[in-house]
Amino acid sequence: MKDCIFCKIISDKSPSLTIFEDEIVRVFMDKTPDNNGHILIVPKKHIVDFTELDDKTAVHINHIVKKLKTILDEKLNPEGYRFINNSGGTHIKHYHLHMVPYYIPKQKIESPKTIYEKIMH
Repeated sequence: MKDCIFCKIISDKSPSLTIFEDEIVRVFMDKTPDNNGHILIVPKKHIVDFTELDDKTAVHINHIVKKLKTILDEKLNPEGYRFINNSGGTHIKHYHLHMVPYYIPKQKIESPKTIYEKIMH
């Protein structure tokens, strides 16, 4: 979709702080994070609604979440995670999964670039 921001990110026509990518998904930092380490897991195929998500992609996303949890646990040490599925009626009409670490006590939110550097190094 030519106007979809996620499709633009996937095709490198718009910048992102990408922390993981393979043939099925791209994972990058949320530009307006709810917490430190807030990432988006986005299928490369333009899928509007989760009901369009094929089983292979859904299982793959779950596998990637487990890998990312290990990395984020090691680098950021969160208390736990919230997962938010966005599809259909959101302002971005491309299915995506928010993986949002939470912390007790709540931390000051740092810039996505600062957290990206912590995750990638």
